[in-house]
Amino acid sequence: MAYELLVGLEVTDDDIYQAYRQAMKPILASYGGGFGVDFRVSEVLLPEAEPNINRVFTIYFRDEAAKNDFFTDSDYLEVKEKYFESSVAGTSIFASYGRD
Repeated sequence: MAYELLVGLEVTDDDIYQAYRQAMKPILASYGGGFGVDFRVSEVLLPEAEPNINRVFTIYFRDEAAKNDFFTDSDYLEVKEKYFESSVAGTSIFASYGRD
């Protein structure tokens, strides 16, 4: 069963964030993963809390074990440190679920 996350981010630097996406996609693919829908958010009508969400997307994996392995992969962690940490001010995981 595939595993998916619904994620919200506060992206503060679009160019660096795009470099992050490009660098991490081959690693993500090696875990049977990819992106589903992806939105830039222009207005949040009912915020729950910080961060100020301006990007929402789904990310999927072949299963939950692959998700866990991806987020602890040493190559991914290097990419995250190089690009993600300087381009994203906050992350919210709205939902995680298995899907057929």
